[in-house]
Amino acid sequence: MFHRPTESALARHLLRLRYPTPQERATLEPVWREVTARAGVEGRAYELWVEDSDSLNAVAAAGHIVGVTSFALNRLPNGELAAVMAHELGHHVGGHAWSGLLGHWYALPGRIAWRLLRAVTGFLFHVSRAFSCIGVAFFGLCVGGIAFATISTLYGLPLLLLGMPYALAAVGRRSELRADRHAAALGFAPMLAAVLEKLHQQEQEQERLAAAGQGGGEPPKETAASRLLSSHPDYHTRLHHLQEYLQPAR
Repeated sequence: MFHRPTESALARHLLRLRYPTPQERATLEPVWREVTARAGVEGRAYELWVEDSDSLNAVAAAGHIVGVTSFALNRLPNGELAAVMAHELGHHVGGHAWSGLLGHWYALPGRIAWRLLRAVTGFLFHVSRAFSCIGVAFFGLCVGGIAFATISTLYGLPLLLLGMPYALAAVGRRSELRADRHAAALGFAPMLAAVLEKLHQQEQEQERLAAAGQGGGEPPKETAASRLLSSHPDYHTRLHHLQEYLQPAR
């Protein structure tokens, strides 16, 4: 995180990014210069990377990484590409990239604990069902007693551990809205709204294909838990927060 060669290794091996080709750099660098000039920051302090992907996406990571997908680079007009890069710059100047990476590591124990808890309780529940209702009731009493004893003995720390992924996801959603506002304040609000519309259409298409692959019918509905664990607000929320920048000047 604090060492440029380590950041490059992170970009290559963890994020699956690569350096732009000369043709890609010829497209990216003028757009990036415009964005950083509007923001009043030194653009050369950051490194531009590309991810080979057919999805519309971008990333701000560690201290100096700004990556865009090849789809965004090749399919978006320069104005919309600038809006995407201004959003990622907002993550950097707001400190979101650092805090997000640290938060990911700090949340790992909580995520592992949740998965272990779900696996163990699921297994025990299936075993208890073999003993009819009495077995299920006994299972519930045992789990409740163990949970209460653990929480009371450790002064509620397990609840903090289990709740950390949800708290960090909420912080991530707030960071996304702040990065949107950063891009909008630089004058990219209409272009960012157009990108959000394309993202929304892409998500709907992916849901449709997933439903078709499962034999048709309605696309799977997002659960409350998955919404709470999502690091990004939904399309309607993000567009709502952009409305003040999209209103015509009076």
